[in-house]
Amino acid sequence: MNCPTAELAAFAAGLHFFDIPAPVIHKAEDLLVDWFGSAVAGYGARPVESITRFALAMGPQSGPSELIVRRASSSPYLAALANAAASHMAEQDDVHNGSVFHPATVVFPAALAVAQALGASGQQLLTAAVAGYEVGIRVGEFLGRSHYKVFHTTGTAGTLAAAAAVGNLLGLDAQQMQHAFGSAGTQSAGLWEFLRTAADSKQLHAAHAAGAGLMAAYLAKDGFTGAAQILEGPQGMAAGMSSDADPARLTDGLGTRWATSETSFKYHACCRHTHPAADALLQVMQAHGLRPAAIAHVVTHVHQSAIDVLGPVLKPTTVHQSKFSMGTTLALAARFGHAGLAEFEQHFLDEETQALRERVEMVLDAEVDAAYPRRWIGKVTVSTMDGRVLHGRVDEPKGDPGNTLGRDEIAAKALRLAAFSGGATAAEMQAALDALWQVANWPRVGNLLEDRA
Repeated sequence: MNCPTAELAAFAAGLHFFDIPAPVIHKAEDLLVDWFGSAVAGYGARPVESITRFALAMGPQSGPSELIVRRASSSPYLAALANAAASHMAEQDDVHNGSVFHPATVVFPAALAVAQALGASGQQLLTAAVAGYEVGIRVGEFLGRSHYKVFHTTGTAGTLAAAAAVGNLLGLDAQQMQHAFGSAGTQSAGLWEFLRTAADSKQLHAAHAAGAGLMAAYLAKDGFTGAAQILEGPQGMAAGMSSDADPARLTDGLGTRWATSETSFKYHACCRHTHPAADALLQVMQAHGLRPAAIAHVVTHVHQSAIDVLGPVLKPTTVHQSKFSMGTTLALAARFGHAGLAEFEQHFLDEETQALRERVEMVLDAEVDAAYPRRWIGKVTVSTMDGRVLHGRVDEPKGDPGNTLGRDEIAAKALRLAAFSGGATAAEMQAALDALWQVANWPRVGNLLEDRA
């Protein structure tokens, strides 16, 4: 009997460094550096501090794996929790369009923690990361649009992504990896309801997925069994979490299509659903020399998932919630030329921002909706105070593979994130970045930041 779960597990278990094309390794290095910047950006954030305090309280107080925001160490499991929470706070961690999944925030925390504990090489870390990306992205694509309407895919598909990465590092065979997937999938969780009340759950989703996937892999190594068809089985994830699941997506191009390379970087510090419209608005403003005061109304032509996720956020009350407000994001982009961490932190409740926010609406667009999630098209119609109607369109938002960030831009972004949070000095970050670009040459994965003492 054909079993896509088994085929996907065999791929993740059997993946080796020299199986992966050089451009994919190059992209994995970029994604690791980009993730590191987001992890440092979580320093001092209240939800991150809460999860980190929990991790340290559960002990051990020292161990082989690094808690980046605390310059402390603990077990791989607890380090994965803390680092996943930290890297999902700033809303600048990467995203894969087709699966609507943030791979880095669950894959790298789990893989890094285990690599440090095992004394694995940089090549082994990168291989494990690619295994995690390839599995998590395909699970997200498999679960489909109906899943994302209610479930936060990073929390659900993320458990299997983390299990794949850790399982690859642990040397699981194909059957063990399949058991790890079963144990990971039965723990999948993460609901969008938190956005309505500005709750802290999004960081918990990432932390839980990284930790649950790590645990699932270690349990499988110890002989613990999991459901053989956790994804496509009659009482598996698709049965309970999706109405449009497509099992063919699970094995699409395994070993030939490298989904890792399709992953996008985030330019604006907010929900990716806002980025295409923000870029399209900036295009209009630059082309016509518009100032924010000249904007009477903006219609953003969007896909249904943008309405599902962003629609409930009408009057954001916290910085994090404001990052899921289309109106706030466009207002900040219009005022400052981009919607970055400082802009959200300092200006999301300004009178000018709120006034612009109220002049933005989302409208379902058939073309944009049909292209999603493979392509995230940005379309806006801007009405001006002097009666003009202007149109903007962006087919590849900044950060997408066809409009990607170069290594200098990735490094500059990481330095900005660290400077904003105070999680590391410029000199510390530069030293860490210089080392990270050479990760494939590391004989052993150590701490990314040195102790402050």
